[in-house]
This record gives sequence, C-alpha cells and structure tokens, in this order.
Amino acid sequence: MSRLINALAAIHGVKVFAMKRWSYLLSLICALLMSPPLWASNILFINPGKHDELYWQTASSAMQAAARQLGFQLEVSYAERDPLRMVEIAKLVAARAPQQQPDVVIFSNDHGLGPEMLKVFSTTKIKCFMAFSGILSADDRYLAGVPRDKYPHWLGSLVPDAHDAGYLTGKMLLAQGRKAKLYAADGKLHVLAIAGDRSTPSSAQRNLGMKKAIAESADAVLDQMVYANWQQSKAMEQASWLYERYPQAKLVWSGSDLMAFGAMQSWEARGGVVGKTALFSAFNSSPAAMAAMQNGRLSALAGGHALAGAWSLVLIYDYLHGKDFTEGLEMERPMFGLITPQMAQHYQDRYGSQHFADIDFKSYSKALNPALKRYQFSLDTWLK
Repeated sequence: MSRLINALAAIHGVKVFAMKRWSYLLSLICALLMSPPLWASNILFINPGKHDELYWQTASSAMQAAARQLGFQLEVSYAERDPLRMVEIAKLVAARAPQQQPDVVIFSNDHGLGPEMLKVFSTTKIKCFMAFSGILSADDRYLAGVPRDKYPHWLGSLVPDAHDAGYLTGKMLLAQGRKAKLYAADGKLHVLAIAGDRSTPSSAQRNLGMKKAIAESADAVLDQMVYANWQQSKAMEQASWLYERYPQAKLVWSGSDLMAFGAMQSWEARGGVVGKTALFSAFNSSPAAMAAMQNGRLSALAGGHALAGAWSLVLIYDYLHGKDFTEGLEMERPMFGLITPQMAQHYQDRYGSQHFADIDFKSYSKALNPALKRYQFSLDTWLK
C-alpha cells in the first residue's frame, strides 16, 4: 500500500511526507472517481453547416472546449449545408470497422433527416443523440418513434426553445418600431420576414414565435415571409423586391444574422438608413452581429443556442456516468436570450475569439455535481 501511495504521489507531483498518507490516499481516490475516466469516449458531431460558416464554427468550438474538459475525443465532420452529404457521412461512419467507429454520434434533424440518420446507424452499436433540431413534425415522429424504442441506440435530444426566441425578437422589434414611430399611413407597423428553410424544425419554430408576437399586436401586420435558405446573398436579393412590393414596411425580422445583413445591404442600396428608416432583427452571436447590436444597426438580437452541442456533451457525459436523462429524453431548453448592447460587449470581451475554455462545463453536470437538480443551459447562466 505504501508503494501505491508513493506511486500516486509521484504521478501527481506531491511529497507524501508533507501530509498524512491515508488522508491523502482517500482524497486522491475521491478525486479520481469524480474525474473523467482515463479512457476517452469517441464522439462524432455531424455538423450540418459549412466549415467556414461562423455560427457552426462557434458550435464546434464550444463542443471542443466541453469535450476537452469532459474527457471526450471529439471528431467534427461538416455537411456543408448539403442534406445529402449528411446522410453520406452517416453511411461512411457506419461502414467503418467497429474499432474505428465513434461511441456516440451527434447530429441535427436539419431538413427532417433525423429519422434517416437513425436508420443508418441502427445497423451499428453507435449511440445517437440529436442536438440543435429534434423531432417535431408528425411525419418525422412516425418514422423515428421516440428515443430508445424503435431505435434503441437513440439516447435522446436537446434543442433550444426556438419558438420562444422568435417570439422575443419579434416583440422587441415591434417595441423598437413603436419607439421610432415607424407606422405606415394605415397606422400599422408593417413587418417583412426572411426565414431560413422550410423543413428544419428550429427554423420553423422561430417563424411561429415571430408570427405569434405579431398576432398578439393589434398595431402590427406581417406583409410577407420568404425563405433565403440562410444565405446573405439570397436575402439581399429577396429583400430588394420585397421593399418594392411593400414600401410601407419598415421592420425586417430575419432568421439569422447573415440574412439580416443581406436585407440591410439591400436597404442601404436604396438610400435607406439602417437602424433609423428601417429596423432589423436577427439571431446568432457572431462578432458582426454583436457589433451591429452595439452600434444600433440591429434593433433585436437573440443568441446562446450555439452551445446546444456543448450542452449535449454534458448530458452524454452524465449518461455514460450513470446519470440518465431524468428530465426527459427529448429536452427543449430556453438557451436563447435577448442580447443587449452591454451583453454584446461582454460577450465580445470573453468569447469574441471563440475561446470557450473559460466556461466551466463540468459545473453543469449532474454526475459531477450530485446536488444539481435541473440543467441550467440558458444564456444567463454562462454569460455572467
């Protein structure tokens, strides 16, 4: 036993003679039990975005920071916004030799491909987890079932409350429009909406939240919603003819920062003043979006959902350490928050370089913090 104590002490660079040996051994064993295992689970994230797309880069960076803290080996493969590529990646991974397969694969139900991905991985022992977008539609539910039933290796899902985010940004945009008195001749605030895509659940939920905010406002009307497929150039083109068709509209709600920037470019090309003669809202926490929030070019901004993948790693860590998802296998959490100009500056100072190592991801784990009763993944908890 003495040799064991000395060996452990040597590993950790501690001089045993300076402490009581049994006390040291007990504390060391406890520390080892609370630490990530010496073996590392291999996790693959099939990122639906482009490798040079800032939002999805941010999602991957946060996941890498969480993986390092939790003892995971994380592999990221980008589908480059190509739905077929997502399935191709899944098939290639499933075809790997068993010893080269990841223990867990994380993917999003972008374009409703979640059920197909589950089917591909059902031929393997790889466990599956959905992040960012889960199963919402009846068609997807019919095909996928519920976690651990039709597909037993499907552990669950974690998605941001995108409906709430759409609602919050819609309400804030209308409030700012009233403040600026951007009413049309009919006494209404006219809104244009530039959405992402038609089939991704998170996108659809943002749109529904925005529509609810407008429906609750007797002085507001949605003139038209279009889909720019998350592309700045397409949003610019669509906004151009929307401005021609609805000259009374002075509020533009967008499903992402890039699409908002495209709509701004189009407005400025017409001689308009962004933040004055027309107001814009967006999602995401890119440096450009944060700067736009600070200088008044954006009137409403919601962010925080980029960490959905990192929070998923916390859940997976807990599952692998005997703490199953007692809050539900398909979790929806209010990760989004409205970002004020002051919060934007704070975010830039701390995470502008996409360096998320300062976030103590271990502190969100129930396995590592037995007193923790409920997961706290909201923007306010980590943007302090």
